[in-house]
Amino acid sequence: MSSQQQPAPQEKQPPQYFKGIVKLVLSGDAVIIRGQPKGGPPPERQLNLSGINAPRLGRRAGGSAEETKDEPFAWDAREYLRKKLVGKEVVFTIEYKVPSSGREYGFLYLGKDASSGENVIEALVSEGLVTVRQEGIRGSTELARLAELESAAKAAGKGKWASAGLQEHVRDIKWVVENPRQLVDKFKGKPVQAVVEHVRDGSTIRAFLLPDFYHITLMVSGIRCPGFKLDSEGKPDPAATEPLAEEAKFFTETRLLQRDVQIVLESVNNNNFVGSVIHPNGNIAELLLRDGFARCVDWSIAMVTGGAEKLRAAEKAAKEKKMRIWKDYVSSAPQLSAKEKQFNGKVVEIVNADAIMVKLHDGTIRKIFLASIRPPRLEEKAEEKGEKKKGFRPLYDIPWLYEAREFLRKKLIDKRVDVTVDYVQPASANYPEKTCCTVLIGGANVAEALVSKGFATVIRYRQDDDQRSSRYDELLAAEMKASKTSKGVHDKKEAPTHRVADLSGDLAKSKQFLPFLQRAGRSEAVVEFVASGSRLRLYIPRETCLITFLLAGINCPRGTRPNLNGAPGVQDGEPFGDAAQLFTKEHCLQREVEIEVESMDKGGNFIGWLWLDNHNYSLKLVEEGLASVHFTAERSVHYRAMQIAEENAKAKKLRIWANYVEKEVKAVPEEDVGAERKTNYQAVVITEVTPELRFYAQKVDQGQALEQLMNQLRQELNTNPPLAGAYVPKKGDICAAKFSDGEWYRARVEKVAGNQVHLLYIDYGNREVSTAVKCVSIPAVYAGPAAFAHDYSLACVALPSDPEDIQEAVTAFGEDTNGRQLLLNVEYKGANGDCVTLLTNETDAAQRKDIARELIADGLLCVETRREKRLVKLVNDYIAAQDSAKKRHLNIWRYGDITEDDANEFGVGKRKI
Repeated sequence: MSSQQQPAPQEKQPPQYFKGIVKLVLSGDAVIIRGQPKGGPPPERQLNLSGINAPRLGRRAGGSAEETKDEPFAWDAREYLRKKLVGKEVVFTIEYKVPSSGREYGFLYLGKDASSGENVIEALVSEGLVTVRQEGIRGSTELARLAELESAAKAAGKGKWASAGLQEHVRDIKWVVENPRQLVDKFKGKPVQAVVEHVRDGSTIRAFLLPDFYHITLMVSGIRCPGFKLDSEGKPDPAATEPLAEEAKFFTETRLLQRDVQIVLESVNNNNFVGSVIHPNGNIAELLLRDGFARCVDWSIAMVTGGAEKLRAAEKAAKEKKMRIWKDYVSSAPQLSAKEKQFNGKVVEIVNADAIMVKLHDGTIRKIFLASIRPPRLEEKAEEKGEKKKGFRPLYDIPWLYEAREFLRKKLIDKRVDVTVDYVQPASANYPEKTCCTVLIGGANVAEALVSKGFATVIRYRQDDDQRSSRYDELLAAEMKASKTSKGVHDKKEAPTHRVADLSGDLAKSKQFLPFLQRAGRSEAVVEFVASGSRLRLYIPRETCLITFLLAGINCPRGTRPNLNGAPGVQDGEPFGDAAQLFTKEHCLQREVEIEVESMDKGGNFIGWLWLDNHNYSLKLVEEGLASVHFTAERSVHYRAMQIAEENAKAKKLRIWANYVEKEVKAVPEEDVGAERKTNYQAVVITEVTPELRFYAQKVDQGQALEQLMNQLRQELNTNPPLAGAYVPKKGDICAAKFSDGEWYRARVEKVAGNQVHLLYIDYGNREVSTAVKCVSIPAVYAGPAAFAHDYSLACVALPSDPEDIQEAVTAFGEDTNGRQLLLNVEYKGANGDCVTLLTNETDAAQRKDIARELIADGLLCVETRREKRLVKLVNDYIAAQDSAKKRHLNIWRYGDITEDDANEFGVGKRKI
């Protein structure tokens, strides 16, 4: 590389061979060779190749020196050596040393010994990449050999000896990138081929981007290694070097220096590029973290291509092993059991925009905060100016806070969420202890969704602070996207304003709004606060006002409340007052409701009806025994339903009616019925219920025989499959049919209409319309056994006349009998078969309930009178249940006695019931 005259060699001595590994190729005729590391970075040695001159590489401008261009084939010679030698084991000799400069010249062999290794100087000369010097080489034999190789290269026009195209082998180097951001956008996150030219520290490199030769300084995204502080001259100061800086630099050098890599440009920081370096063996950032040479940094980790999960995992592994920079690491994460760290529950309240109240399985309510985020707040300038006006309401007066709360409310209220505790923030002077968590709903991170909408920002931490969200990197990435698109709090131009009129306690304003609310009819509202079971604070979006709302038509017990005028202590509530408040809070708080305002009291509180999920909430409180009907309800259309609900609550002695005593009714003595009713109960299960309230039942003791028959039938048909279409179904046939579950069952053909076959599955009682190809003839051995499902109807009962009432009775019967083993007794033969009573199958006979009587008592069925004396007691019992249902106006009796409408003046004869 240098053409200066070199001194003649001294008397020839046997050459001394040295071994090492090529760290760096400086040019086509100079390399840096390092030794093997022993407890730290190894010693290095520069070797200049004897007897040759390589073309000079271009240099960037610096100080007083001007920029220079490459000589032709300078880069080719450097690249030839780089690809051949870097990272490889070599053997070299020192031919001589220049006293003035200390440069050492010698021969270099690729391999483990000089005799078998490749002579690197000869290889360069053969490729026509260097010029042979005629002086200063050891012995005439070597000179003659090099001269011969050079002549051959010239004759072949190799390398720099080519007759044309020399300028094509001169690089156009862009030493300075004028617009780094533009270059990042140009590559669009795609990997770019590059050669690492210099390692400044473990996480900062300089490289050429190929093929355009952009010279860049790159900070590896997501990490930071211990570094070197610079002195006044801009050179590393050994006295101010951070611990492990040399080791981290050596770690990166041995893997990246002058290696072919791919670089992904991700961002720019102070004119330095930020990005990822991908080596064929992996991501250098992950390797540095795994070996404890680096730590994750929050400011750039969100930029990492492919996400930060692997980097965080590598750092975590190094921390656990206490490797290098983590040798004194002690985790600050909370020590929690698995049960304490992860749980799930139902969200019952949103507190501002960073905390939620979650109801757990055991009924307890726990307040948790979304980890590592900060809700919208007033800017510091506004706080310093004292812009908190009188009556300041943070939810409405802080820009974006209402939108953030509404986003969480609509997404979470009354939904089940999975919670992972990330850290516990200790109590401070003004704030209580906070349990900070990551909350997931349907696998989606709630905090990330909030940040991505611009409704919250991410808290920044010290690098050694582990008290952060377990999904912190996802939060940073979401914030970066929201900031780029100017969403929410990142939009400094258009901050929303909410001018909300608070009518609570303001009689004059309430009077102004009353006519508008009355004319509006049903209006949408959001329950903001629950003061008691029947007193709520509502926000009405259409009118943008806050009101106190009292539920009409009920008396609700008053709960415990603070003393007036700020006096210490509380006022005791009425019985079940706190229960009513809790019930309303769990069902209504922060839910969307509909209201209908009727009037206003003297305190400016509005009175009216409230609907939750289209159900009258006043009626719901009465049904639950948490309120009684107020006389003002008599003039409303809801009075009858509320009266019935109150009677039911009284009968069940619910809550406020727990000690209610109904007026005694004298019992009528039973007559001597003479005949005795016979009972022979059989255990059955109901398999099918028809729309006419007939049902099919299987006897429990025949279950094993049925199962055996089905297995044999299916085995026969699977072993000897029938020919499709060979069987022609006829009405009355017993055949085998394939049901919709793909299994064979016995069936009776009830009707054939074209290709459609109407079937009754005789062992289960259900019906189906199938096709002829799904029916096959059944072997006689399987057709012979009697049907296992028998047709019955309830004794001593009649269906109501209204179709909807019939449907309700059939549904209730199905719910009462489904999946239960019952006791069946045949009472008499009816026109369509056996009429029976059904009892529940409790072990204690005294606890058994008559299914028909329960349906009559619920006002779902009527009693059918019978003349048999043996049934008089049963019928009287049914009539007593029916009278009770009439009195309480249940279901078919809700509008009075339906039998009275059958009098002669209505044109029909009175029905016997």
